[in-house]
Amino acid sequence: MAWNIVFVDDDAGVLEALQRMLRSMRREWRMHFFTRAEDALTFLKSEPVDVVVSDMRMPGVDGAEFLAQVKRAYPQVIRIALSGYADHEMVLRAVRSAHQYLAKPCDAETLRGAIVRVRALQDLLGEPSLRALVAQLEVLPSLPSLYQEIMQELESEGASVKRVGEIIAKDLGMTAKILQLVNSAFFGVSRHVASPAQAAILLGLDIIRALVLSLHIFSQFHGKNFSENDVSSLWKHSLTTAVYAKTIAESEGAERMVCEDAFVAGMLHDVGKLILMQNMPDQTKQAMERSVQTGEPFWLSETALMGTSHGQVGAYLMGVWGLSDSIVEALAFHHFPSRCPHRRFSALTAVHAADFLHYAVAGGPAFQGPRLVDQGYLQELGVLGRVRQWKEACEGAVGEA
Repeated sequence: MAWNIVFVDDDAGVLEALQRMLRSMRREWRMHFFTRAEDALTFLKSEPVDVVVSDMRMPGVDGAEFLAQVKRAYPQVIRIALSGYADHEMVLRAVRSAHQYLAKPCDAETLRGAIVRVRALQDLLGEPSLRALVAQLEVLPSLPSLYQEIMQELESEGASVKRVGEIIAKDLGMTAKILQLVNSAFFGVSRHVASPAQAAILLGLDIIRALVLSLHIFSQFHGKNFSENDVSSLWKHSLTTAVYAKTIAESEGAERMVCEDAFVAGMLHDVGKLILMQNMPDQTKQAMERSVQTGEPFWLSETALMGTSHGQVGAYLMGVWGLSDSIVEALAFHHFPSRCPHRRFSALTAVHAADFLHYAVAGGPAFQGPRLVDQGYLQELGVLGRVRQWKEACEGAVGEA
């Protein structure tokens, strides 16, 4: 079924260039071009749309306002900002409404690739209502103690971007949001960055202050049905898995980017659980109780009750936010890596093993059920015999988590 995609730019010449660039996609996409945001909004009322791509600087309703209106009325629609240089005020207005920000001039392959990757994510979440819930998320909640810590640091006279980066690197929600901004072209960076600390340095203290203190891109976790111990246990498991995953990748002599992706994917591998705990607390609590009662893995209980698991939920949002395919793949398949079409040592391999080994080395959250290692997958990669060495390496890294 063809996708409906809306392009908005007040420059008719730009739209004509986009039509020429994307002519090869006419069989797969139904493309609609508008020079006025008002006309695009009228069209959205008449037909379901999958993706909107909008310029930022336009007369009348500008790009930031257009994307905000689309978000409010059609939360399931993927929203991409496509713009040349814009001042920080304009960009800041779009941060909470745009999933991704692509810089002009944008070649056909970059734009096509962004949309194709988003479409591929649809297979992860088959339920439209769940896709809409995830797609409308602007921020992810942070551990209250870390939220207070970063607020105090940013409000202090001697605030340090290095210290801010260190705090962000300890938190799931902050890490996910800061990497979304850096890996898109929101602030002119647009490069593959997998280190939250490096991301903070690239953005700089002034931009981070504006994002956090004015736009509130970070928030505290407030979810019913879960104790403070449940929440802090999830954070500790995530950070420990991140350290283990990087340790495993390094022990295999993986390239630096694979090691960095392994750390970030380890930190974010349960971000879908955080999303579900905050937004579907009753169903998530039922899945946890079912897992404890039946002894089945938590992700199987989730799938039985909700039709999907936290891995797919987290992967969908991180993919929509523009994080790398390597990280998205690791989130989506970390419980069942054999389902991944690629067969190579990757961040997925490291995270799958690290998630399992956290329970073997330190013991993970009890409510999440048993952890099973995919021996067939590891055997295919020729690394099954390395698990004992990985365990020893992770034991030495326990103090770092």
